Amino acid sequence: MRIAVYCSSSQTIDQKYIELAHDLGAAIAARSWELVTGGGHISAMGAVSRGARQSGGRTIGVIPQRLVDIEFADKECDELHVVDSMRSRKAKIEDLSDAFIALPGGIGTLEELFEIWVGRFLKFHNKPVIILDPYDVYAPLATLIDHLEDHGFVKPGQRELLHWAKSVDQALDIVTNNSNNSSTK
Repeated sequence: MRIAVYCSSSQTIDQKYIELAHDLGAAIAARSWELVTGGGHISAMGAVSRGARQSGGRTIGVIPQRLVDIEFADKECDELHVVDSMRSRKAKIEDLSDAFIALPGGIGTLEELFEIWVGRFLKFHNKPVIILDPYDVYAPLATLIDHLEDHGFVKPGQRELLHWAKSVDQALDIVTNNSNNSSTK
């Protein structure tokens, strides 16, 4: 099983988000799963990979050449795919992964989350999509989704395809309970 984690590469976030990412990576490895990330080595993105590797896990990074050129790449990844664009990065991550977990993050994380959620609704994939948010960073997003649903913009069935978790174990249990059992390996 391969788990994609969408998370922050910002170096200005609180340490608790770095620790959350590290803990998630370690827990993915503890289940003998593989981690797929955006291939960066800083902030939460680097922490999730370090957590997985420190716990004996295998890490796969996907990063555009432009970010490699500015020394952003996690060269410790077991597998590092260098692609030509952000769009091809997202497509490769989707192809490699069996489930998607979004940690608190900024516009890049939100873009990845929304795209993979829409893809799930449109049946381009049948893989679990989870928001892991023990600190309620995304509480306003949940309220916005409710608001959009009340006004008919979020269609019936869309909300149910997005799972919310408050702990690492809960997020990974959601993966187990909602996987279509078709590994990409």
